Amino acid sequence: MSAELLRRTAELAVDFLDSLPDRPVMPRQHVAELREQLVVELPETGEDPSAVIEHLADVGGRAAVAMAGPRYFGFVIGGSLPAAVAADWLTSTWDQNAGLYVAGPAASVVEEAVGAWLIDLFGLPPTSGFGLVTGCQMAHFTCLAAARQSVLERVGWDPTTQGLFGAPEIQVVVGAEAHSTLHTALQYLGLGRDRVHVVPTDGEGRIELSGLAETLDAIPADAPLIVCLQAGNVNTGSFDPIRGAIEIVRRREGAWVHVDGAFGLWAAASPELVGLVDGIGEADSWATDAHKWLNVPYDSGLAFVADAAVHARAMAPPHAAYLEYGPEQERDEVSWVPEFSRRARGFTMYAALRTLGRRGVRDMIEGTCAIARRMAAGLAEADGVEILNEVVLNQVLVRFTPADGGDADAFTREVIRRVQEDGTLWLSGTSWHGMAAMRISVSNWSTTEADADASVEAILRCARG
Repeated sequence: MSAELLRRTAELAVDFLDSLPDRPVMPRQHVAELREQLVVELPETGEDPSAVIEHLADVGGRAAVAMAGPRYFGFVIGGSLPAAVAADWLTSTWDQNAGLYVAGPAASVVEEAVGAWLIDLFGLPPTSGFGLVTGCQMAHFTCLAAARQSVLERVGWDPTTQGLFGAPEIQVVVGAEAHSTLHTALQYLGLGRDRVHVVPTDGEGRIELSGLAETLDAIPADAPLIVCLQAGNVNTGSFDPIRGAIEIVRRREGAWVHVDGAFGLWAAASPELVGLVDGIGEADSWATDAHKWLNVPYDSGLAFVADAAVHARAMAPPHAAYLEYGPEQERDEVSWVPEFSRRARGFTMYAALRTLGRRGVRDMIEGTCAIARRMAAGLAEADGVEILNEVVLNQVLVRFTPADGGDADAFTREVIRRVQEDGTLWLSGTSWHGMAAMRISVSNWSTTEADADASVEAILRCARG
């Protein structure tokens, strides 16, 4: 019975994947309808598994956003490569607890391979520590926990044993365009999201080096210091001048540099784009997401720390007597991430990287960037359409002005609403330097030029309407 159920479920999953190129990107179901069909009284006696799966596939499938499809351009979300989906099915089937080597030997060793491949692909120090976490939010948490550990140890304080009560005050510097997940990680770590020193940014969202130098000059020379840079602005795709910023920070002995590379770090895999991340290997930690541009299923965040020893000191929990920890030659993942019981996240990344190879990763990154430029060029040809950013990566910011010269903010928001309702594609709105803007993020392996052209046509049709 279980084999028959799993085969039928695989058929349902394949049917959904096959529907992605043609189905409306955003489902039409109202929340009240979904609650009526899904929020039912828990039965006293269990129901037939086949009936439950058929019902879930029907209701859930109709309500599923086609974000795995080729015309989803919201929030920098990639799809999932076929090999990664297949590996994810195996991951659930094997049901390994990837916290200790003894609970999942293959899961542990596969993560070793993934970590080594990506460290090399990104041009990071080869001895860096790494951990596979839920997403970039927890990657920031992991990296900044290591930063906190390092800068406090330098002044004689161990936060893992002594906590933060009475600890020397850590100074944190961020750019004005720092992503909200970075601030949330600081919140979780007890460093405070509103205590940061904010450095001005330019018209593309890049940190200003003169402002960084002035900010650091105002901080006491002996203060523990963490500086956060950005590789890939979430609106424009722009990059902080990383090498120049790190050179300024290195004037302060013991200062830590963390890089938010949620999607921009993947530019390091492309000879065409690698100049954008010049100097990135000189930082101390890096956070990114594999579900964004490696196109693997959730959850697939990645944390890298140049000093593997301080990474382990910040993350490794105290030993419990009943658990079996591996000897030195075996990797217990719990020593590198803020979770004990955890999914074996490495299998999907392993499958994606082996099936793509270096060239495939490069082609996927460069191809999606080319499609972003194609969409920007197609939109810019129309009257009343303005591209607000330099399209240096995969992000496009668009603004619309009505023919009668009316309120461009209101009109832009209305165009976004119409596009979202149209169903041909889905994208989001944003506010950029006080202006309403349409935000297009291209990061799906399956998006073609035909998808891009159809999406541009739909956007302009909604604008004209």
